[in-house]
Amino acid sequence: MTFFATKQLTASYGRGTVLHNVEVSVDQGDIAVILGANGAGKTTFMRAITGLVKTQGSIVLDGLELVGKRTHSIARHGIAHVPQGRGTFKDLTVADNLRVGGYRLPERQVAALMDRWYDFFPKLKSRSNQLAGGMSGGEQQMLAIARALISQPRLLLLDEPSLGLAPKVTAEVFSVLTEINAETGITVLVVEQNAKVALAAASKGFVMETGRIVRSGPAESMRNDDEIRRAYLG
Repeated sequence: MTFFATKQLTASYGRGTVLHNVEVSVDQGDIAVILGANGAGKTTFMRAITGLVKTQGSIVLDGLELVGKRTHSIARHGIAHVPQGRGTFKDLTVADNLRVGGYRLPERQVAALMDRWYDFFPKLKSRSNQLAGGMSGGEQQMLAIARALISQPRLLLLDEPSLGLAPKVTAEVFSVLTEINAETGITVLVVEQNAKVALAAASKGFVMETGRIVRSGPAESMRNDDEIRRAYLG
């Protein structure tokens, strides 16, 4: 069952159109990945979903049209965005970063949610009183994901979660994502350049080039596609 979809989605900065009639669909409870090189439009696509750029067309979450809604309203409807670069508050502790994710929730509920996600990210629990700025890139990425999850999203967006991470750490991040998806059923949409780990975690894949979706299909078949292997898997 389609849970999230864009139809004929265009996005622009000023007079320059960056996305061109982008059509993506994700079933409820699935992990989907959009592959693309730098400049393909992946980050703009994420920003369009969250209402941060001017868009035309349709963005639908569980039957609700999101185009025209403000960013805070989109978040309230169940979309959490982990941006490229992680966006953690480096001068706050790990625990306080997580509390920011639950700013609309009662304190007792936030505490319970923190305990829940600490189970998936034990390194965060052991560093709960440490400043985020003193953590490794991988730990900060996990903190950014956990902070997004505190808001209890129905759709989790991740923009280049492997950026700047060593292969072993990237594999660890995606392993936790697949575990969370399997245990909670949260729908996940990832944009990535690292096709190997992303397609291994996903059930469906898309390829974006110059703001257009040029390929789509089951992730398994994309992993075995010679053209995609040459372009993204080396």
